[in-house]
Amino acid sequence: MERRLWTKDFTLVVIGQIISLFGNAAIRFVLPLYLLNRTGSSALYGTVTACAFLPAIILSPVGGIVADRVNKRNIMVILDFSTAGLIAAFSLSEGSGNLVVMITVTLMLLYGIAGAYQPSVQASIPALASQENILAANSVVNIVNSFSALLGPVLGGILYSLWGLKPVLYMCAGCFFLSAVMELFIRIPFVRQETADSVWKMVRTDFAESIRFIWKDKPVIGKALLAVCGINLFLSAMLTVGLPYLVTEVLPFEPALANRLCGYAEGALAAGGLAGGIGAGLLSGKLTMKKAGNLIVGCAAWVFPIGITMILFSSGMINYMVMLICCFFIVACSTIFTVIIMSFVQAETPGNLIGKVIAVILTVSMCAQPLGSAVYGVLFEVCHGYEFAVVLFGGVVSLFIAVGAKKVFQKYTL
Repeated sequence: MERRLWTKDFTLVVIGQIISLFGNAAIRFVLPLYLLNRTGSSALYGTVTACAFLPAIILSPVGGIVADRVNKRNIMVILDFSTAGLIAAFSLSEGSGNLVVMITVTLMLLYGIAGAYQPSVQASIPALASQENILAANSVVNIVNSFSALLGPVLGGILYSLWGLKPVLYMCAGCFFLSAVMELFIRIPFVRQETADSVWKMVRTDFAESIRFIWKDKPVIGKALLAVCGINLFLSAMLTVGLPYLVTEVLPFEPALANRLCGYAEGALAAGGLAGGIGAGLLSGKLTMKKAGNLIVGCAAWVFPIGITMILFSSGMINYMVMLICCFFIVACSTIFTVIIMSFVQAETPGNLIGKVIAVILTVSMCAQPLGSAVYGVLFEVCHGYEFAVVLFGGVVSLFIAVGAKKVFQKYTL
């Protein structure tokens, strides 16, 4: 394996990810926003968002098992071509059926494909980067994720506010098709694992082996996973549902402007991820598991200015700007935390387990998101006029979880 990071294959993976994730971010932002604009219901928005996560939870472990037994390049190519076809099919059938059902099914398929896709990308990093470059490679992947997530909602929101849904659909389908074509030229080292077991027995065995590694062999990974689940339930879900709802339905903005501002807000989240990824790369020598807890405490602390500002100020723009700043720092802290955890997992996990272990981590961490999205959708609707109370509730509970996680990580001495 080459010791330099920017090999041809790693570069192609990065470029393909930029294009694919840009399309992913744009379509997953615009479709729920389109539904919210048409219905105005945060409860429906939260329910659809929750349903969209379910296939990702189911298919992530499958994707991890497949990633360890099938060429990872082929997985990425097939899934990107499939996503391009799915979006093209939705664009052709849009308007001919029940809107809520069509968007829900499309989002479920998109999230499911993404759930099966990501373990292959993460598991390919140790095969493409040397041991000393793993943290840097993860920083690059997180920067790419954030950069694409920054541009996707912003450009998607602008296109949607100016010309409607169709141009966004065409753009996203083109992104996935182009990414799949590029990925055809990637070479990822692959050693086939032989097995005489049935498919279902293989799935059960692999899943059990991954769980045993996470909870018995490396219990600090399991404890980190519990903390992530709690933060996803009370903080991430609140931002996922609350940010679009507050900007488009609560703050006093004209609808077209609100849609653009919502895109910019999603861009601020992604910009925080971009800053976090860059920061993780620059500080790679100083980032340790022992310090990881400080970062999720920071995530929770930045929620409080949002709720307090909503109490003190009636100006829509003041509240909006505070949301942007706080969301930027929340995601920056969470991205650095993710880089630390993922780099630790990749460095400590045997090669024959890495895809499965990453898939289990992604699956379990996502489990809390659908429940949180559904609950916050109802809370924001029930607490109409008192949305600040929902925000502060999420901040308080997240802070308790973060402080508990910090104590766990401080005991980890490596």
